[in-house]
Amino acid sequence: MRTNRLSPAMPLVGIVAGLALALCQYLIFVYAPVEQTMGIVQKIFYFHMPLAWWSLISFFTVFAASIAFLRTRNWKWDALSGAAAEVGVLFSGLALVTGSIWGRHSWGVWWTWDPRLTTTLVMWFVYAGYLVLRTLDLPRERLGTVSAVVGIVAFLDVPLVFLSARLWRSIHPTVFASRGGGLEPEMKTTVIACIVAFGFLWVALTWLRAAQRRMAARIDVLATETTI
Repeated sequence: MRTNRLSPAMPLVGIVAGLALALCQYLIFVYAPVEQTMGIVQKIFYFHMPLAWWSLISFFTVFAASIAFLRTRNWKWDALSGAAAEVGVLFSGLALVTGSIWGRHSWGVWWTWDPRLTTTLVMWFVYAGYLVLRTLDLPRERLGTVSAVVGIVAFLDVPLVFLSARLWRSIHPTVFASRGGGLEPEMKTTVIACIVAFGFLWVALTWLRAAQRRMAARIDVLATETTI
């Protein structure tokens, strides 16, 4: 019988993520220059942008894994969609917080109903509700199916978040625009390195939570078989 043991590669991914994040601290606070207008506060951008990008990737993973679950009925996809949603809600929530701090210094307010901010907030509430749905006391098959359907429908807001600054008048900056986004070479190198580092962190967290979900489901099945 196949067991749901943690992969031996998982700790290695976590170590790589930790080392990459440590390198990013050097790049952020030593290598990248201080922005002339915003000063040191601008450096929160190097956390805000990777968090925002990987939250969108998290929700795309929920979308893809939900489709895979409906097609195959393989519970590993259900575990992956739940894990990716958890990490996505965490990352998007942190993106909203760091963006609010940045906005307070840049725009003079903690919050404004800008299209990018509004669609991101709606996305956060949608996927937070998705996580609440997954805790309902329903038969496993029915809960898996309902969660997969909601995971697919919820993705409708994600492209709006990505395109909102281009579709509507927005004060949110577009960093990697066609004209280069106005970043100095050192800043561009730093933000790319941070995106990669947060990618390793995203893989480690999602992988771990998916494995934990698979093991928890297996324990539930064994407990049910024992009591019968």
